[in-house]
Amino acid sequence: MMKTLLAIALLLTPSFALGAEPFARATVEAGSDIVPGQQVRVDVDIYVPDFFTSPPQFPLFDLPNALVTLPEKRSENLTQTIDGVQYAGIRKTYAVVPQVSGTFTLPQFGVEFGYSSEGKLTKATVNIPSVSFTVGGSAGQGQQVTFAASDLTVEQAFDRDARSMKVGDALTRTITITAQNTQAIMIPPLDPGIVSGLRRYENAPAIQDGIDVGRDTASSRTETYVYTADKEGSFVIPAVSYTWFDISSHDSKSASLPAMTVNVSAAHTTSTAIEPVLEDAPRPLPHVSRQRIATAILSLLALAALVWIGGRLLPALESRFRLAKERYHASHGSRLKAVRRTIATGSEMEIYAQLVDWSRKLGHRTLDDWLRDAPDELRSQIDILSRTLFSSAGGTIDRTKLATTIDFRKADAPVMETGLPPLNP
Repeated sequence: MMKTLLAIALLLTPSFALGAEPFARATVEAGSDIVPGQQVRVDVDIYVPDFFTSPPQFPLFDLPNALVTLPEKRSENLTQTIDGVQYAGIRKTYAVVPQVSGTFTLPQFGVEFGYSSEGKLTKATVNIPSVSFTVGGSAGQGQQVTFAASDLTVEQAFDRDARSMKVGDALTRTITITAQNTQAIMIPPLDPGIVSGLRRYENAPAIQDGIDVGRDTASSRTETYVYTADKEGSFVIPAVSYTWFDISSHDSKSASLPAMTVNVSAAHTTSTAIEPVLEDAPRPLPHVSRQRIATAILSLLALAALVWIGGRLLPALESRFRLAKERYHASHGSRLKAVRRTIATGSEMEIYAQLVDWSRKLGHRTLDDWLRDAPDELRSQIDILSRTLFSSAGGTIDRTKLATTIDFRKADAPVMETGLPPLNP
């Protein structure tokens, strides 16, 4: 009777811990009043039991009438406990900029990654659920594409005093547009106006994302114009008006730059032309001319001999130098220097990729195979590195200790670069 009750209790006990599987979520970060041209952030979260062993590979996807990008922002680590199981998560944010009004539905797509499952390295793919959002007005009623952002500023600077130019001088004008909640590629150009009497040259605009503005980030577009003066006079660079839609107040706003007067005066001419004085040059003696001709002929013959010898020797020398260089870069010492250099100065992900490559160069199939009989200090540092990269738990690696404890053991059975499975596994 007791055994029967125990069996029933075991059957009724939840088995979520043994059946824990990766899963994904997608969330739209935007209000209800989205307008065309406004950036909409979509957070994609991927959770795994235990921890990640390789980062998720987030792809880009096409969305009609919208621009989809992956901003260069570091992924956010997450943790969550569900039914007693602790999950580690990674969040990546997509930026979607709709260009017309209507309903936008993001398609389902798969994301590949690696994680630890009961102590084993496992490859998996999860499907990101589809999410939707609506942009100003009813679907099917196209609206003119506008530029929407927040905290927009327009500034200009000149490289010299425009009130004291000379004919022939150049005046460089730099205009910078900075805005938040948008992408730099979405910031439209402005119209600098035409200045009658001055020539204007325009450089390619410079765009930049991820500019730190307090606790937030912004994007910018910088345009550079060069004005040159061919004549004297007073010229006016017209005022600039730049219109945009403020998503904070949901109202159209305009930023402006004042007009600038350019005063150009005559160029100073302090130098006068001096007539050259010609003198009768003495004619060289006949024997001096013959010596010069002979010297020139000998020089040409020597140069031809050098070219002929170089043409025969240089290819052989270049081949020997190239072979020696390849042997050095393929040597054990050169690869070891590269690994230690990456450990000293590279990021955690660069260090992890270099260690994986190092273990394969030694003939091991995986990083775990190399670490199976490695020193405890080396295993400890690489474990800290893996948890720092692929889970919320982690710490700071000791780069010096990691570089000095690298194991040089080669695998008994080197990895064969082939796509066929091993015989007699």
